Amino acid sequence: MRIRTLSRTAARLICSAFASALLAASAVQAHEVQPVVMDMTISADTVEISADWMIETAISGLDLTHLQNTAEAENDVEYDRLRALQPDQLAEAVSAAWPSIVSKLELSTGGERLSLKLEDIEAGDVGNLKIARLSTLRLSASLPPGDAPLEFRAAPELGPFVVRLTGVENGYAEFLAPGMSSGAIPRTGGEDQTASAAFVDYIAVGFDHIVPKGLDHILFVLGLFFLSTRMGPLLWQVSAFTLAHTVTLALGALDIVRIPPSVVEPLIAASIVYVGVENVFFRNLSPWRPFVVFGFGLLHGLGFASVLMDFGLGGTNFVPKLVGFNVGVEIGQLAVIAAAWLTLNFFFDRYEWYHRRIAVPVSVAVAIIAAFWVLERTGVVGTDGPLALFSALTEGGFDPIWVAAAAAIFTAALAGVQLLSGTMEKLKEFSGMLTSLLMFLLLVAAFTSGAWVMCVLVALAWVLALRIQSFSGRDEAVA
Repeated sequence: MRIRTLSRTAARLICSAFASALLAASAVQAHEVQPVVMDMTISADTVEISADWMIETAISGLDLTHLQNTAEAENDVEYDRLRALQPDQLAEAVSAAWPSIVSKLELSTGGERLSLKLEDIEAGDVGNLKIARLSTLRLSASLPPGDAPLEFRAAPELGPFVVRLTGVENGYAEFLAPGMSSGAIPRTGGEDQTASAAFVDYIAVGFDHIVPKGLDHILFVLGLFFLSTRMGPLLWQVSAFTLAHTVTLALGALDIVRIPPSVVEPLIAASIVYVGVENVFFRNLSPWRPFVVFGFGLLHGLGFASVLMDFGLGGTNFVPKLVGFNVGVEIGQLAVIAAAWLTLNFFFDRYEWYHRRIAVPVSVAVAIIAAFWVLERTGVVGTDGPLALFSALTEGGFDPIWVAAAAAIFTAALAGVQLLSGTMEKLKEFSGMLTSLLMFLLLVAAFTSGAWVMCVLVALAWVLALRIQSFSGRDEAVA
């Protein structure tokens, strides 16, 4: 009971300290980059296109080639200015910038580049400025006689595209990484890819959906990992989760089961809260845990399906795409587990305090972050005000330099407390839990900012601090 009380006290104190130290150091301007979803309809002499686009990125000239979040860009101030424009003002800005934008779009047939005309702009409402908005651009181009296939390519700085051909049997559907060409798009439909190519492409899509874009799924997997250091419980949980999300992913992609994201996303966040809280009070796999994880896996699969329908999973080569995506997801999950094992279990699972000083505080942090998501996704709270800290933490709003500085300061301070504590076991225990809670939050901040070098540095600082506190007395390794 004392340990549990200490865990709750540590969580409250560290969240307060973390907010004070870092919220003042970083502005919250987080907008996750989303692919342009482009639907094409082809008639005898015309191609019509409807594109759902974060068009502010193109107008402001952001380079999205390797960008995951607009807050990471050097000229994100102009993006934020455009993001705040009213719909009619944004439409005027699109019209003015169109000559520059269209020069970066290449739609061709038979070696002839087509002239894309901007027909209409349906700018999205302003809404929450912390969330990216999508506007719909309607384009058209005249087609020359013949049946030569189309080919589309966008400049890499415009970011990823999802290109779909609608209104025909076996329409084309493909995810294009920045700068990637679509290849041949038959005017009358047909196989968009070979089965093997679709399988390989969707491995990358599945991995990318976990690392780096799936923080909620990463936290869920870490919740499974930190229940126990033994492989058996982890395999039971991961197997149940994988089986469940595969089932609902297939059913959702086939449009057999469809639940609105407004329902699924808060429930996914709630599942992460449950796993984190249960880890605090249980050290081993409970009889009901695999069944609970299976149920949560069903929810996560529906979340995957709602995203992948926009990527053309429901088109041709459905089975290779589904299998490839699941393989990518599993590789991503295994990468997360491997990173956690190499960082923490490799060094510390032989210590009797591993659960108290590492698993419990990390699980508390996971539950706190997910609880914020539940409130945010149900509309109970916004992303500004006092809770802007959590929005910045989960959406890349912290400057990596400040993250690294905070890691260095906290490592030195907590290591000093540990060395000075001597035989004061309660102080050592408290210091150890603070170390893990702080370092995990800093690691999340570095990860969501896309600062991979900083992730490594924070992880090393975490290991160093824990190594220092394992040097004396009762902290010796157990057999």
